[in-house]
Amino acid sequence: MEQKEVFRKYRKYIWLAAASPLLVIFLVMSLIALGLFGDVPDIEDIENPRSNLASEIISSDAKLLGTYFVENRSQVDYNRLSPYLIKALVATEDERFYDHPGIDGQALSRVLVKTVILFQKNSGGGSTITQQLAKMLFDTREGLWGGIVVRKMAEWMIAVKLERHYTKEEILAMYLNKFDFINGAVGVKMASSVYFNTSADSLKIEQAATLVGMAKNPALFNPIKRPDTTMHRRNVVLGQMMKNDLITEKQFDSLKVLPLGISFKSVDHNQGLATYFRESLRTFMLDWCKHHLKPDGKKYDLYRDGLKIYTTIDSRMQRYAEEAVTEHLSKLQGEFFEHWKGKPNAPFFNMKEEEVAKLMRVSMKRSDRYRNLKEAGLSDTEIEVDFKKKIKMKVFSWKGEIDTLISPLDSMRYYKFFLQTGMMSMDPNTGYVKAWVGGINYKHFKYDHVKMGRRQVGSTFKPFVYALAMQEGYSPCYRVPNIPVTFNLEDGSTWSPSNADSDHNGEMVSLKFALANSINYVSAWVIKQFRPQAVVDLVKKMGITSQIDAVPSICLGTPDVSVFEMVGANSTFVNKGVWTEPTYITRIEDKNGNVIQEFSPNTNEAMDENTAYATINLMEGVVQGGTGSRVRNRFKIVYPVAGKTGTTQNNSDGWFMGLTPDLVSGVWTGCEDRSAHFRSTYLGQGANTALPIWGLYMQRVYKDSTIKISRGGFERPRGEFKIELDCKKFDADNDYKHNEYEEGVDEGSGW
Repeated sequence: MEQKEVFRKYRKYIWLAAASPLLVIFLVMSLIALGLFGDVPDIEDIENPRSNLASEIISSDAKLLGTYFVENRSQVDYNRLSPYLIKALVATEDERFYDHPGIDGQALSRVLVKTVILFQKNSGGGSTITQQLAKMLFDTREGLWGGIVVRKMAEWMIAVKLERHYTKEEILAMYLNKFDFINGAVGVKMASSVYFNTSADSLKIEQAATLVGMAKNPALFNPIKRPDTTMHRRNVVLGQMMKNDLITEKQFDSLKVLPLGISFKSVDHNQGLATYFRESLRTFMLDWCKHHLKPDGKKYDLYRDGLKIYTTIDSRMQRYAEEAVTEHLSKLQGEFFEHWKGKPNAPFFNMKEEEVAKLMRVSMKRSDRYRNLKEAGLSDTEIEVDFKKKIKMKVFSWKGEIDTLISPLDSMRYYKFFLQTGMMSMDPNTGYVKAWVGGINYKHFKYDHVKMGRRQVGSTFKPFVYALAMQEGYSPCYRVPNIPVTFNLEDGSTWSPSNADSDHNGEMVSLKFALANSINYVSAWVIKQFRPQAVVDLVKKMGITSQIDAVPSICLGTPDVSVFEMVGANSTFVNKGVWTEPTYITRIEDKNGNVIQEFSPNTNEAMDENTAYATINLMEGVVQGGTGSRVRNRFKIVYPVAGKTGTTQNNSDGWFMGLTPDLVSGVWTGCEDRSAHFRSTYLGQGANTALPIWGLYMQRVYKDSTIKISRGGFERPRGEFKIELDCKKFDADNDYKHNEYEEGVDEGSGW
């Protein structure tokens, strides 16, 4: 009786003592809600959590080429997540996830009793997945004061709000999209790609378990630096899945012995496919963002707004183009080194030591290092001392990077020795750019030789000259004398080009034979008939925007033009005389998949289809028996191809333009400085420096059965075609004696 009396006497105090923690919690949470401890997210913040989403570059065959980001993170919907990922996450991080409202009372009670009352360590965490998401979305450490208790209570409040506004599936997706898996992989979509080279919906059980295991502590369970620790953690996750009857004991025993199977892909703008293209696209997109507004009136942010940029690049063709560049130029570079071995001032042809020193000073002043030092206030003398001081650096070689001790000036001289290239491939019918290789290694050579670079085009310019003759109804079989042609120039002087060799000098040769063998006398004869200005007017219609002076020498290819322009212009011949602007974006979407802008190429009718087809016929002769015959002889490409090689004075620039019904590709090869080049035409001609890249590329393209590309001939014009293309018939009709040597010539008879 006494005990009952005591209880009755003090029961209100006992109940008050029992309820006081709850009252304290209620009071503190009320104060938090009122904002007395700092800002907490309101309903609008909960519904629209702030996040940085990477913008994605997507190929025409739906491959991710790269991203532009502050955080390398992309969203993925719940239905695009591997079911193993969901099961592993819930089993490991929050077994009662589907049963609680954001706070797990049972887990909190366990933590309270074991950790607070019994002082036990490793009693397990009490945070639910929703609470962890709240912590990731809204950093309570930054916005609140009052210590860990206040922060935890704020996370409870946010978690409950999240549960009210989102489904369980949405919360799981948000968690996996937000989590930072380190090594440049934010969110499970990027983590799947970076660590396993796969997509989030294709993760295997053991791969999903590895990523979920990282969620406990990604710095500790880092599969790159601590694979053994990470594997142990993965197996803990698999054990949790077995405990929750998500996998069998037999499955667990099989899975736990598997290696991690990491296929790490570094997130680096200097690596991956289409590095030069991605940088050119970035420049375009930054300008695009300046002129396009979001619904809220703010400009788009390329690095935070999660744009999806759908490009025309075909990842397979891009890879083949890069492989072709590597295969050919790594070999050619060895020949170039050997070619210049022991020669003074190599690889600069006929340059004195003081001239080379002057060239290096100019290059030094164009470098980023020079500009940075100048902005830091150093004098030219101090900068020169800095450039001559040896430092540790990694330099490029075709066998891999070399760690060395070298001065910046000497490294620049070393890089002058490397042959560079620019290569672009496009569909002439749509204008869609399929492959873009701007150089040999973006990390070490940033300059893009596709669009930024302009070099002398040599004989690849001649088809534009010959197209004028075709336009006036000349047949490719029409014969002209292979004799010198003289021009009277405006300054009173005269100019007369020379042939590369004396073969067939003085003979009557067909236009087709002359173009196939790059006979300069005939090119001069053609331009004299139609005048230089007519050529300039034509190429402007074909999309060439580079400055071209209307002078007779353009018939030999003296203008400086980019690979980008040359490929677009040559596509005009295949596209029945209609120039189609090279295009590399099809559409841009926002993070929610709404189309912001669609792109279609500009077009212009540059010539009639008869002219275009006759010019194609002329260019087929280059491959059938002229300077481009390596296409057939060496690379065994038997399908219809039109083309033109080009080599400039002193062999500084080598070119090849290759045309097929579905694909027009152009290649330039040369050193950074025009004074660095091969000393012989045999080695330096476009047929040797540029054509093999095209040949290796097309071999791969034709071999890939997944790429639908025509193997048939060029389409003839509609209606009556009056230009005679059969030279035997043409010769007979015009009482010419047909020359058998025009059926084909030995490779290398001209350039």
